[in-house]
Amino acid sequence: MHAAFAMKELGYESIMVNCNPETVSTDYDTSDRLYFEPLTFEDVMAIVREENPDGVIVQFGGQTPLKLAVPLAKAGVPILGTSADAIDRAEDRERFDAILEKLGLSRPQGGIAKGMSDAIEVAERIGYPVVVRPSYVLGGRAMEIVDSEAQLDDYIATAVNVSGDSPVLVDQYLRDAIECDVDVVADGTEVRIAGVMQHIEEAGVHSGDSACTLPPYSLDDEIIAEIRRQTEALALKLGVVGLMNVQFAVKDREIYILEVNPRASRTVPFVAKAVGRPIAKIAARIMAGEKLGAFDLAERKVDHIAIKEAVFPFARFPGVDILLGPEMKSTGEVMGLDTDFGRSFAKAQLAAGVRLPTSGRVFVSVRDDDKDAMVEIARGLKAQGFEIVATRGTARVLADAGIQVELVKKAHEGRPNIIDQIKDRRIDMVFNTTAGSQAISDSYSLRRETLMNKVPYFTTVAGCRATVQAIAAIRAGTLEVRSLQSYSA
Repeated sequence: MHAAFAMKELGYESIMVNCNPETVSTDYDTSDRLYFEPLTFEDVMAIVREENPDGVIVQFGGQTPLKLAVPLAKAGVPILGTSADAIDRAEDRERFDAILEKLGLSRPQGGIAKGMSDAIEVAERIGYPVVVRPSYVLGGRAMEIVDSEAQLDDYIATAVNVSGDSPVLVDQYLRDAIECDVDVVADGTEVRIAGVMQHIEEAGVHSGDSACTLPPYSLDDEIIAEIRRQTEALALKLGVVGLMNVQFAVKDREIYILEVNPRASRTVPFVAKAVGRPIAKIAARIMAGEKLGAFDLAERKVDHIAIKEAVFPFARFPGVDILLGPEMKSTGEVMGLDTDFGRSFAKAQLAAGVRLPTSGRVFVSVRDDDKDAMVEIARGLKAQGFEIVATRGTARVLADAGIQVELVKKAHEGRPNIIDQIKDRRIDMVFNTTAGSQAISDSYSLRRETLMNKVPYFTTVAGCRATVQAIAAIRAGTLEVRSLQSYSA
């Protein structure tokens, strides 16, 4: 919509091609003309022949129109903004790897598999766990974290159609890494970083499903400065004109590039509201030929924290598991704004329809790798007066740390168990992390019952930690309503 408005301001007619009638961009007064057509090469070319446009913008519709850039350019259609070749260099794995090598930048180890033997060879070379995904899908669909050769074999056999034309990508999984998103506006010679965001959930949760905060809340200035340097180098090397999004992972102070998208990311509207700049509109004008220097995109230090939280449709789909992973499950997002992390996170949860308790009983059951981290979180809950209920392994670790805890049986350990307590409304919140196919299967009934009884649940350590801070903010009674403009003024 902002791109269409920007074109009008410049005196151009704007023609919208959209295959989704649910979006606001299909309002009758957004663009001069509107086509409801599939975003395929054939359909778009039919419109191009009819309208004979001065140029086509492909950066504002996600991955689907971006993939049309090369075939449209080959057909003689002018692509406004980043060139089709530059888009291909970012999208083609081998060409992009060559750019990273020239710039001296790191990405997780990985490889391309055209069959089961290739996949096993790559996985053994880089070591399990690995992230596997088809090379031809959107939104992380059919993406999985695989811990063993048996799991990999099952994935190749059941989840995807692997062939020479449709290979599988196998990449190193950086467990417990911190993930970041960076949105950029560039004009081919200059670069401005619109915002650096830190995901609250660990790497491995799809970026569309993870809560994120702007500015970063736990990364130090040195790491952020290096992320910015790498982002600017990539934008200049690729020759980006318009928008670019980069996803990073930080593990043991090493920075890895996960993905580069030479287009508007879903985070652009969030960043624009957080920093008070019309980023999409400015990017569209740059694509039409204006220079960055004509716009006020100088960074301002913000004294507030903006948190984006995903909204999920789980309650509407019987049988769906609420566990987050690399495959995107959210259907929307909300935003919380305040001057303190805890208050911002609390507001984001309220906006997403999650009512955090300020007292009561919290059930805690986490995988072995998370048990030590859960001690500090449990202490925070106890300090606020909560009772803690836990299964045997978690309860033992908490009790050894001097935390009073009530033992409860897992669902398959007999009655009465945790499912009974949730059904009897004796549990006010659930902290549950799990890993491994058997453990995930065993704990499915717990997560489903939690959802159906509208009990707040959190399935990552980082999410649990943020929740404790949010509850403290609610208990302090410091949540206030302010206008969006008052934060970005």
